[in-house]
Amino acid sequence: MSEDSNETNGNLPLGGVGERLREKRLAKGMELDQIAAETRIPQRHLVTIEEGNFADLPSRTYAIGFARTYARIVGDDEAEIVTLVREELASANEMQEGPRAASFEPGDPAKVPSRGLALVSGLAAVLLLVGGYTFYTTYFAPGLGPAPLQDNNAQIAEGEADPQSDTAQTAQTAIATSDEVIFTSEEDGTWVKFYDASGARLFEAQMAAGDSFTIPADAEGPQIWTGRPHALAITIGGVSVPKLSEDDEVIKDVAVTAEALRTRADTAAVSSGTSVVDES
Repeated sequence: MSEDSNETNGNLPLGGVGERLREKRLAKGMELDQIAAETRIPQRHLVTIEEGNFADLPSRTYAIGFARTYARIVGDDEAEIVTLVREELASANEMQEGPRAASFEPGDPAKVPSRGLALVSGLAAVLLLVGGYTFYTTYFAPGLGPAPLQDNNAQIAEGEADPQSDTAQTAQTAIATSDEVIFTSEEDGTWVKFYDASGARLFEAQMAAGDSFTIPADAEGPQIWTGRPHALAITIGGVSVPKLSEDDEVIKDVAVTAEALRTRADTAAVSSGTSVVDES
């Protein structure tokens, strides 16, 4: 064996390529979601790479390409990583071609369910029937049960006693709807993360074209982190507002409340000279 091949084998960590890339990432102090944002590789594929399960990726081409991009981001040797990934894929293929497990033989008495298991299954079926009957009589045929403790007429009168409460609730719903903020992806592969003022994650995904996310009305100081702000359309109460950026850039810790987005839109309109002026 040549000295070059010995050096290559000597540099291979016990955990394989995935463990090597993970250690490089940790040494740089980078998180997986940051790698996903900068490389546009879905985070689930990055986890698969770090676990060394390259055969679980969509194809051999994806496995090699993703590993090369990962190596470039963390400052590892791209050519060496590609060589090691190919070796691991070849080893995985050899293992898959090994002997298959023996098939189930119906005539084998050791593999036939025991009498105890059959009794337990029968008891479970009886309990299921009893539960189904109880559910039916409770929700679908309430007249079969005992009479209600409160008179129906009294319930109707009580419901009509305070019509103002319904009006107030309708007004609150209308206000909440007018401030509803929705982000919709216009392209495939748009990674985005939403979180509140404390850093708690509200939503994180690799969004496909047409996918949308509504900012929770009770979220405290919701913010956004994404590397593709130009691919996210925004509406407030069903009305479109300008995107956070028209450039392909990473933005982080940007407030996405209805108030913050409206202020941002007004500021952009004034700076571009497109504010509405009364000409009468």
